[in-house]
Amino acid sequence: MEGTGNDTPLDQGQLGALCSLEDSTRLRLYTYVAEAGEPVTRDQAAAALDIDRSLAAYHLDKLANEGLLVPSFARPEGRGGPGAGRPAKHYARADREFAVSLPPRDYRLAAELFARAAAADATGTVRGALEQAATRMGRELAADGADLHDQLRQQGFAPYDDGDTVWLRNCPFHQLAREHTALVCGMNLALLTGMTEALNTEVNPRLDPGPDRCCVTLET
Repeated sequence: MEGTGNDTPLDQGQLGALCSLEDSTRLRLYTYVAEAGEPVTRDQAAAALDIDRSLAAYHLDKLANEGLLVPSFARPEGRGGPGAGRPAKHYARADREFAVSLPPRDYRLAAELFARAAAADATGTVRGALEQAATRMGRELAADGADLHDQLRQQGFAPYDDGDTVWLRNCPFHQLAREHTALVCGMNLALLTGMTEALNTEVNPRLDPGPDRCCVTLET
């Protein structure tokens, strides 16, 4: 049966959200908020991008309306009660994922099937092979010799450090890791181990799960 011309494989909501990032200022604001690691105010965003506060507020609200950011209200720490003023509007990266593929591809379904097969293998052979492959892939990704932080950013981990530890704000495998935590976190650890070994860095990847970040941290 031929299509009517009205059917489309695209999620119009996701497409609209992604198209909203065509504006360069809006994209910079989204990137800043996504990499901040904690909710940011309009004042913080405006100062970070060196733009007018009203312009920052306009674009931040547009991003929130598209579902890319999640707004909230909070007073500065330590301030409360009468005379504390109105709570400031904050913005954080939305947990929802956005993706568009033309023609339609469903790599997430393929990954889910592979993960289920590995989880069903009681011998652990498949999981062991997966972690070995992940270690090799980590070495291959680091073959160009780029800085560790650059490599992590390129792979979507959004790294930041506090001197002794490199934290990863984003898990590129987040949805899969929620359903198959042990399998995916083990794979992730192996991937980052291979990467750090290839770069000869003095950091040690280890499993350290926490809310709103990757399950692996890198310690010096």
